[in-house]
Amino acid sequence: MSWVFQQDNAAVHNARLTKDFFRENNITLLDHPACSPDLNPIENIWGWMAREVYKNGHQFQTVDALREAIFTTWSNIPTSLLETLASSMPKRIFEVINKNGGATHY
Repeated sequence: MSWVFQQDNAAVHNARLTKDFFRENNITLLDHPACSPDLNPIENIWGWMAREVYKNGHQFQTVDALREAIFTTWSNIPTSLLETLASSMPKRIFEVINKNGGATHY
């Protein structure tokens, strides 16, 4: 099976061990600008999740309680959010190209 993996090129993702793992497992990396939330909608999901988990200033007394809130929130991501993010990709790509890789409103 041939895999293509998407990650940004942030320094933390470019460690020699990481690169070696992908090479040794014949995993192709999708060419992607460094630290580009414009082209990586998971960043929008992480932001939404953080707002949900901590809404109304909620604080957690234990790691287990925080973990449970994170898993519950992940399980309840609205389909409409996923659809909106997926359908925004052509516009995101167009805007990134027009800005020559610069910041966009995404």
